[in-house]
Amino acid sequence: MAQFFAIHPENPQLRLIHRAVEIIQKGGVIVYPTDVSYALACHIGDKQALDNIRRIRQLDDKHDFTLICTDLTQVSTFTKMGNNAHRLIKALTPGPFTFILDATREVPRRLQHPKKKTIGIRIPDHPVAQLLVKELQEPLFSSTLHLPGDEEGLSDPYEIRERLEHELELVIDAGIIPCEETTIIAFSDHSPEIVRQGKGIATMLN
Repeated sequence: MAQFFAIHPENPQLRLIHRAVEIIQKGGVIVYPTDVSYALACHIGDKQALDNIRRIRQLDDKHDFTLICTDLTQVSTFTKMGNNAHRLIKALTPGPFTFILDATREVPRRLQHPKKKTIGIRIPDHPVAQLLVKELQEPLFSSTLHLPGDEEGLSDPYEIRERLEHELELVIDAGIIPCEETTIIAFSDHSPEIVRQGKGIATMLN
C-alpha cells in the first residue's frame, strides 16, 4: 500500500523529502512531480525496483531510461559530456529537456541502451524533483508515468494512488500536473539533434 505525501510544489517540506529519500534508499518505487509530468523513480542501483518500473510501464530493454541530476557536475560523472554538450545543457537547464549522451562506467549497464550504451539525462525545473535529488546526493532513476493503454500520462495524484497503490511505496502529491513531453536532444558525433520536439524550446537548434 503506497504512502501519500502532500508536498508543497514551491516550498517543499524538508522532513517529507527526507522520508521520501529513505523510501528510495530502501528500494521503494515512488511517483514524484517534474516540470512536465508525474514520473516513476527509484534508486539507480536497485535492480528489483528498476524491474518493477519496467513491469508497471511494460517496457522492453530498448527503452531509453533517464537519470535526474542536480547539476552539470553530476551530469559529467555519469555521461561523456563534451564542450558542445556542456554549453548547450548549461543554457537549457533546469528545464523540460532530456539529453541523450554516451554513458560512463558509473551508469549500471542495465540502465544503458543495450546497443548504443547511452543514457538520458534531465535537470528538471521543479523544486520537489530538485530537492529530492539534492538530498539523495546521487541521480534518481526516472521514467515518465505513462501507463500501457493510456493515451497520455497521469496528471492527478489521487488517480495515481487509486490505480497504482499496490505497485508503489510512495506517491508525492504536488497538485495536478498536465502531462507534457520533454524535448529530446541527442548528441550524435558530438553534434546536437532534436529527436523529439516537446515542451522545451531550443532556439539555437532551430
